Amino acid sequence: QVQLVESGGGSVQTGGSLRLSCGASGRTVSIYAMGWFRQAPGKERELVSSIRWTINDRYYADSVKGRFTISRNNRANTMYLQMNSLKAEDTAIYYCAAQRIGSQTYDTWGQGTQVTVSS
Repeated sequence: QVQLVESGGGSVQTGGSLRLSCGASGRTVSIYAMGWFRQAPGKERELVSSIRWTINDRYYADSVKGRFTISRNNRANTMYLQMNSLKAEDTAIYYCAAQRIGSQTYDTWGQGTQVTVSS
């Protein structure tokens, strides 16, 4: 119904920047919101940032406020996460996710992209 593919991960030094992209295909008219999650080794998955698909409500985890910016291009069915001033603590696998209209949870996931920040 909806398929998600992430790209843009990689390895950077502390203080560097990366931009993640998430392309959505399929039944994109059913999307209510999209978000970026991350999971570091030994830690639970956490929501990093999210954005509503039809209005500009945005959410950021406290740990990334002021450093990360979420955006989207609806015509291109693409969501972005601009990550600046990266820290070692940002190292994780980052997942794109979509919440369908009428759903209480994120139920569609991308394959994940690795972000590694080295000191």
